[in-house]
Amino acid sequence: MAVPQSRLQALHKLQTTLFSQTYNPQHLRTGNKILRQRLRGPAIASYYPRRLATMKDLKNAYKNFEVGVDMQTWDEEEEERLERVGLKKLGGKGAPKKKGAPKAVETKDKKRKK
Repeated sequence: MAVPQSRLQALHKLQTTLFSQTYNPQHLRTGNKILRQRLRGPAIASYYPRRLATMKDLKNAYKNFEVGVDMQTWDEEEEERLERVGLKKLGGKGAPKKKGAPKAVETKDKKRKK
């Protein structure tokens, strides 16, 4: 006693509506498996501690704030970085010099006159 195919499809459609699933009779890849998963962003964001304000942030925040006296700040990390860069330059291991302005290109007429 075989059950007609149309009756099986109707049963499948009814099951999907009852159990809040998507009806997909052609079995196409829809990505529902991934879309139903919990979002990972909040878990990853809560893993890392919040970033605290640095001297650089404070200096940028109050650079336009004038009290009448220039506010001098001391950024120890920046000073150490500058010292390391200076030592590397002395040892010949620093960054190369930046290329200067391009030289004027001679035109074909000037080359012919020579």
